[in-house]
Amino acid sequence: MKELIEKLSTEFEAFKADAELQVEKSNKAAGTRARKSSLDLEKLLKEFRKVSLEESKK
Repeated sequence: MKELIEKLSTEFEAFKADAELQVEKSNKAAGTRARKSSLDLEKLLKEFRKVSLEESKK
C-alpha cells in the first residue's frame, strides 16, 4: 500500500507540473502529458480504492 501511495504522489506531481505549464505558458505538449497523467492517476486511484477496501476488511 505504501508503494501505491508513493506512485500516486509521483504521478500527481508530474500531472501538476504539466498542467501548470499548459495553463501558464500555453504549452500544448504539456497538456498532452497532463491528460495522459490524469488517466494514469485514475487507474492508480481505482487500485488504491481496491487495496484500501481489502485492508479495511482485515
